Amino acid sequence: MLTKWMLLAGLILQLCCANIYAQVVEISGSAFDTRDAPMPQYIKHMGEKVIVVNPREHFWGAYGANGKLIRWGIAAAGRDKCRESGEACRTQSGAYRIYSMGGADCMSHKYNNAPMPYCMYFNGSEALHGSSEVEFENISHGCVRIHTDDAQWLRYHFVEGPDAANGYRGTKIIIGSY
Repeated sequence: MLTKWMLLAGLILQLCCANIYAQVVEISGSAFDTRDAPMPQYIKHMGEKVIVVNPREHFWGAYGANGKLIRWGIAAAGRDKCRESGEACRTQSGAYRIYSMGGADCMSHKYNNAPMPYCMYFNGSEALHGSSEVEFENISHGCVRIHTDDAQWLRYHFVEGPDAANGYRGTKIIIGSY
């Protein structure tokens, strides 16, 4: 397996140094290999891209308009109760739309400027964002934490914010039940 990663790293280095831009494709052994993903390979065809978050199993998946899983990863949603207040912190289940997005410098204005790189807001102050603290446990104040490189990919290569081209309807995100 190490050899496969070394070859992939070498290929990426060659592409970068040669200033060649390549389309992302599924490669066995890569982060884009969905064959053994814990998320379904296909969901009901919705005719649009969708992100599905499963807080019970701690995974997320990005699905193309044809319903095929494109990329997946670990997700940590809101905990049962916030430590500070004792109030519920669970991420609200339901179907939403991404309505606002930020870059690498995105921060929480609610929780002491906590870093939320590549934030994608979908329900009030709830957002999908990158974090170095992603576990198989729901640990947030209500946001959905995913690995930062996954958040960056979603933000710049998958998610669409609301604009005239999509009828002011950002990418759909579905938060499953706990």
